[in-house]
Amino acid sequence: MGKVSAIIYIAVALLILFLISHSPKKHPNHSRHRRLKLRSSFSFSNPTHHEPVAFDPLVADIERRREDRQWEKQYLEHTHPQLVNDHAPGHESQPEWEDFMNAEDYLNDEDKFNVTNRLVMLFPKIDADPADGFVTENELTEWHLQQAAKEVLHRSMREMEVHDKNHDGFVSFAEYEPPSWVKNDNNSFGYDMGWWKEEHFNASDANGDGLLNITEFNDFLHPSDSKSPKLLHWLCKEEVRERDTDRDGKVNFDEFFHGLFDLVRNYDEEDHNSSHPSHDSLESPARHLFGQLDKDGDRLLSEEELLPIIGKIHPSERYYAKQQADYIISQHFRMSYPCRHDMGIDTLCQTCVFSMAANDIRMVFHGCNGCFGFSK
Repeated sequence: MGKVSAIIYIAVALLILFLISHSPKKHPNHSRHRRLKLRSSFSFSNPTHHEPVAFDPLVADIERRREDRQWEKQYLEHTHPQLVNDHAPGHESQPEWEDFMNAEDYLNDEDKFNVTNRLVMLFPKIDADPADGFVTENELTEWHLQQAAKEVLHRSMREMEVHDKNHDGFVSFAEYEPPSWVKNDNNSFGYDMGWWKEEHFNASDANGDGLLNITEFNDFLHPSDSKSPKLLHWLCKEEVRERDTDRDGKVNFDEFFHGLFDLVRNYDEEDHNSSHPSHDSLESPARHLFGQLDKDGDRLLSEEELLPIIGKIHPSERYYAKQQADYIISQHFRMSYPCRHDMGIDTLCQTCVFSMAANDIRMVFHGCNGCFGFSK
């Protein structure tokens, strides 16, 4: 009897061990998906290079604070190099990345930063025109545009604090100093086009008082987003000056075809590079567009005649916001979510958004080269 009991106990113990060893292992409650990394999207060597803004305002704020740290260090290196050079040998003048590791850990901990819960909170803010339980392409575009506008204004305010020497809330041309990346390279695109010259400054001065307030200074730094007729005309004038190789004050067809047309085509057909059209196949549509723009029929384009396409030559934040919205919509249809057959091609319902979150919202949060605020 004792032997039988011992055999039973051993068998039960072996069975329990077997069940434990084959049971699903419980991992810490962190993200089951790819680890998300905060971006460092702002380039001090070329601030005009466009990067998508974070989709989530919370993530945007974290990235903005990190960028401010980097900017402060770069500013000190430029204005007070002796302070930077006084560090001990071997000290690296790099951003304190470790200060942001906790932020990344926070974003990758589903208990603390649950993506689906974030979407539950953000969805009604995006679904605003009208608030009908669906997110349209236009609503997504407007959301991205709002986030981008905050980002742009934040950078402009940061720059204004530096240039407003007398702290009166305005910047005069005498106070303004071009960025070091312009002064160090007089052959740069921005310098040649006069982006940092007095004519540009005056075009940004909407009321003509010789001073730029924050709105005017923001337009000065980001002219492609301005609605000011003076500034848009200045952009056209600078394009003529840049493209006019024979110096006759206007743009002929060759100057248009070999400079401006590709920018316009790139705007209209984002994926045109994949087909590699020939030179001959492009000349016909280029001549057609040139003829449409040439209102006076003199076979030359003036500053005024470039105005209809200046927004394609210098895309605004709305263009990039629409790209991000289109990407999200395209992911919805690629994954065949619930409302695909019920709604239009540019609409996401709340169920779809949350389904995307439940399946792999991290991929969507990576978005268009990080448009939600994370890098792959």
